[in-house]
Amino acid sequence: MKNTAAMVEVQVGAARVLVRVPAGSSVAAALAQQPPGCTRLSVSGQWRAPLCGMGVCHECRVLINGRERLACQTVCEDGMHITTSSAQPAGTT
Repeated sequence: MKNTAAMVEVQVGAARVLVRVPAGSSVAAALAQQPPGCTRLSVSGQWRAPLCGMGVCHECRVLINGRERLACQTVCEDGMHITTSSAQPAGTT
């Protein structure tokens, strides 16, 4: 049987990697498909990823179309541009 689930396509990162996910998927789920599967760097330079899945911890903060959003609470929309943290950890060059 052919899979007929509706899909949406989002762009991830500065390279705008195209990721296809089923309609209704969270941004966190889309990011989990792309290495490293994280959303941002902490102030100490450690990668952070969604933790609570309900918008309380704010570990999944990303920029979506230029605005800060919680990846676990945002549903993917076709053409959405998701930017994760790309800053260098403190003390690195």
